[in-house]
Amino acid sequence: MKADAKAEAAPPAGGGKKKLIIILTAVLVLALAGGAGAWFMLHGDSGDEHSEEAKPNKKAKKPAKKAGPPVYIPVDQFTVNLQPENGDQYLQLAITLQASSLEESEVIKTNMPKVRSRILLLLSSKHASEINTPEGKQQLSKDIMEAVNLPFENGGEPQEVSEVLFTAFIIQ
Repeated sequence: MKADAKAEAAPPAGGGKKKLIIILTAVLVLALAGGAGAWFMLHGDSGDEHSEEAKPNKKAKKPAKKAGPPVYIPVDQFTVNLQPENGDQYLQLAITLQASSLEESEVIKTNMPKVRSRILLLLSSKHASEINTPEGKQQLSKDIMEAVNLPFENGGEPQEVSEVLFTAFIIQ
């Protein structure tokens, strides 16, 4: 009978194994959760785009532009009176704008009346002596680029015209 009493008094075998399995499972789950969290922090989508759409007061960002060949936008010819120096003179000018992407060129084409107005105001403020030298033409190109790159709307994004190319330039 002594053998039967010892069998009943001994704790059941395997209770320690269950605890060990539960602890190892919990550690494994926590490690996987931590690894997944770290991966999403470094590589995943933070969800900012979705929260930006829900907030109407936030200014929308332009989508990232794809690198590619430049896009050329021809602008109709201008004929303007220049500021008088030695009698009446006028400038006949044709230009092409270089934009960074198709999206940018579409924005500029859509706002072409504003682009032309800005350029006309700029050109009509010039004297012939200012723009008939190579340096004067380069400065005029920079001035046109600055005028075109101004935002079309208050608080809007500026344009990305990188070059103004003269295709016709006549002063009379």
